[in-house]
Amino acid sequence: MDKKGILLVNLGSPRSTAVNDVKEYLDEFLMDERVIDYRWIFRALLVQGIILKTRPAKSAEAYKTVWTDEGSPLIVITEKIQKKLQKLVDVPVEIGMRYAEPSIETGIQKLVDQGISEIVLFPLYPQYAMSTTETVIEKAEEVRKKKFPKVKINYIQPFYNRDIYINCLAESIREKLPEHFDALQFSYHGVPERHIYKTDPTKTCNLNDCCSRDENPSHQFCYRHQCYKTTQLVIEKLNLPKEKTIVSFQSRLGKDKWIEPYTDETLETISKKGVKNLAIVCPAFVSDCLETLEEISVEGKEQFMHGGGESFHYIPCLNDEDRWIEVVKILCEEKLNDFYLV
Repeated sequence: MDKKGILLVNLGSPRSTAVNDVKEYLDEFLMDERVIDYRWIFRALLVQGIILKTRPAKSAEAYKTVWTDEGSPLIVITEKIQKKLQKLVDVPVEIGMRYAEPSIETGIQKLVDQGISEIVLFPLYPQYAMSTTETVIEKAEEVRKKKFPKVKINYIQPFYNRDIYINCLAESIREKLPEHFDALQFSYHGVPERHIYKTDPTKTCNLNDCCSRDENPSHQFCYRHQCYKTTQLVIEKLNLPKEKTIVSFQSRLGKDKWIEPYTDETLETISKKGVKNLAIVCPAFVSDCLETLEEISVEGKEQFMHGGGESFHYIPCLNDEDRWIEVVKILCEEKLNDFYLV
């Protein structure tokens, strides 16, 4: 019988906060055609000719503010998830990163070295996007075909609306909400609007009106819809009035039109609408990282307070909470069982 294993895949991180390491990481990340989807020559001119001239030094300073004695928060947390999951399942569990090390290839190799020939690969992103789930699957397939042609991979699909995930996220938020808050803001990582249309094979997406529909053929590919659906389901579980919640999108890059509203602009202006005490959560991430620990809980707090806010409360990601590990276990076991049905 074929031996099975699990590969947990997250975004990745520089090896250190040294400028050269950050530059190497950003080069691999931003040169991915599913992150910046320009033709190669224009992508290279933008990334290697402009961005990498100045951004690595600034990003290195940002990484220093979140780096721990153990290393990158995202890598450390993913390793903790791996170790906790390994205690709950009877198959080997390894980790891989889409960018930098340990790479997806490294993770698959570790499993193959243990005699594994069937792998459940779990992209650790709740919602589907070209620059997250899709690029992980495409990279894994490229590696599999080139280096491990006899290995079978079963991919876990986005789980943004699964009851087990929504219950887990809602309970985690409930426990961390401050006693008094004027609004709970859901800040998701942003993507260019064109990414939404490019990932829709049904060609039925219209960002002006279809995200709020109960059903539309594009929804299984629409990142924006899935973010709003996650929010809707969570606030129902928390029994919060919709008017006490905000959805926004962070981390935009360049001058292209990204999905709106933008988190930074929202943080700067919501106090004028009566929101003085804010709680904020980032459900596009399952592990805290630079985009949550620095961009939101440091820069975001400064923007909100400068705009007239009085209290700012960042709610951490699920990280290695036991209830989240149980969700990971269930989702992985579903796919492990699928191998028996083939």
